[in-house]
Amino acid sequence: MAEEMNKEMDMEQNMEQDMEQDSAQCEPESGEPGEEASEQQSGQEQEPQSEPKGEEGESDAPAEASEEPEKEPEKSQGKGKKDGFFKKKKDKRDEQIEELQDKLRRQMAEFENFRKRTDREKSQMFDMGARTIVEKMLPVVDNFERGLAAVPEEQKEDPFVTGMDKVYKQLMTEFEAIGVAAIEAVGKEFDPELHNAVMQVEDEEKESGTVAAELQKGYRYKDTVVRHSMVSVVS
Repeated sequence: MAEEMNKEMDMEQNMEQDMEQDSAQCEPESGEPGEEASEQQSGQEQEPQSEPKGEEGESDAPAEASEEPEKEPEKSQGKGKKDGFFKKKKDKRDEQIEELQDKLRRQMAEFENFRKRTDREKSQMFDMGARTIVEKMLPVVDNFERGLAAVPEEQKEDPFVTGMDKVYKQLMTEFEAIGVAAIEAVGKEFDPELHNAVMQVEDEEKESGTVAAELQKGYRYKDTVVRHSMVSVVS
């Protein structure tokens, strides 16, 4: 048993020695391989900095730099052509739009002028028709006035007379509603645009050139004279 234990102890010692030898062989000697590796790496890193630039290298660098700006203007010229092409198209469309807008404005202005002209013509035609009707109705008004003036004082309260007077007043009210008014004449200065002088009289109480009496009443529709007043003027 003692021999077997000794043999085992010897085997363990031998195994420990073998392991120590193996580990010693794996360790680098005095750091020489590590130094060589670091020197190689530093040399590789410093090689591109230490290489001198030759004449060919110097000539190649500016050539590459000069090629790049030459290519850029070509691209920019192409872009400029395209931009100009699109701008021309856009300008034509803008011109067409402006032409159409100008035509539309002119047509609207012409239509507005046409509308105003037609409205003015309609009003003129209406006024002309109204003057014609008023002119035809004036003799009826004159007959009403002559008939009422010829009624004696004792018959003015007669129902027939009062009825005719009401019809006359209603007719004159409607005339005033549409713009028909009587022209003032007696005591006014003679105006040839409003009065029609048929005779001259002498009157010391009135100034010369004034209207002494009204023989037939005149009327005007709005601002237009329908019938001049027939008057006598002081000489």
